[in-house]
Amino acid sequence: MNLEIEARLAATGASAADVDERFVRGSGPGGQKINKTSSTVWLRHGPTGIEVRSQAERSQFENRVRAWTELCAKLEAMARDRRLAERQDAERRRRQVRQKSRGQKIQMIREKKHRAKHKAGRRRVGDE
Repeated sequence: MNLEIEARLAATGASAADVDERFVRGSGPGGQKINKTSSTVWLRHGPTGIEVRSQAERSQFENRVRAWTELCAKLEAMARDRRLAERQDAERRRRQVRQKSRGQKIQMIREKKHRAKHKAGRRRVGDE
């Protein structure tokens, strides 16, 4: 595995030891070559359950590089989505806790009075 892939894995907090790597026979068109050689690379990241399979090239080495690159991309996307969700959650909490402006309070009271007036018409005839 090259240094770039190791650096990308380290940046996401994953390690190569967490990844199960297998070399299997390919499927689909390709004839005798694809049926005899185990050039397909299958990777599975244990903690997240992400699976990647590559058989785009005839070379096992090229498929291995391609699979590791794709796995890194998926792990990076997952980390990016997690950071975005945390940021959105913090922003949502901040909006809930902040003080309402004077205009918002006036509008809220106006809407409450309007709703009370509307509901007043629903009372029973003898309950006044």
